[in-house]
Amino acid sequence: MNVSRYAVWVGGAALLLSAIMVTMDVIARKLIGFTISGADEISGYVFAASTTWAYSYCLFTRANIRIDAFYNLLKARPRAILDMIGLLLLLYYVYLLTVNAFGMFLENVEFNSSAQTTLATPLWIPQIFWLSGLCFFLLSLVFLTVYGFAALIKRDWATIGEIAGVKSVEEEISEETHV
Repeated sequence: MNVSRYAVWVGGAALLLSAIMVTMDVIARKLIGFTISGADEISGYVFAASTTWAYSYCLFTRANIRIDAFYNLLKARPRAILDMIGLLLLLYYVYLLTVNAFGMFLENVEFNSSAQTTLATPLWIPQIFWLSGLCFFLLSLVFLTVYGFAALIKRDWATIGEIAGVKSVEEEISEETHV
């Protein structure tokens, strides 16, 4: 959890710096006709990397958005089973995404591919940050899934709800008022 929290702060700071860079580029272009070449490209790379690194924080804090109208009407056991199915499906999707991203990364390294922009950035450079975030998210999902299955075997529905369930209204209010 601490690694994902630090990653969110670093990613947020990087996004803030890239927003400042793009703002300076727009102002400089309008006022003095000068442009910071590649500001938009760099901000895109920063956005991609910071987003993938934020996924784990979202997972651990259960900040993802889910449709829960029917879910809240169920008892603890069916909710826990749905939570585990959700974790497994997300794990499968992220596994496929990470495997394909890794293949794309290797291909770009092999062919020494670069962006078709003024910076001509070697694509493996921004992709390593993006891919590492995906790998960390996959590892986090594996951890939570194994932990969830251990709780499922013990029939500990509350633990599954705490790690993978939808936050209750009380939890949401508590987080918002005690931060």
